[in-house]
Amino acid sequence: MPAAAWATLAVAALIILFAAVGLLRVILHLRHVRRTLGSVLGGVTLVAERTAPVPAALASVNASLKPVRDFCETV
Repeated sequence: MPAAAWATLAVAALIILFAAVGLLRVILHLRHVRRTLGSVLGGVTLVAERTAPVPAALASVNASLKPVRDFCETV
């Protein structure tokens, strides 16, 4: 095999090696981003649950307090 062929194979192997290392780094960064976004999503979900509007039970509480409000308006 001529020397040019060996050089071509060596250069191709180096290019493939560097591309593989680059892709592995991208995969590691994406995994880190995914883990971070999972944590952020958990935090945002918790904040949304704790700052949710007053539940539907408020209407029944207001209905129960209507006689008291009516009485207070007459006083």
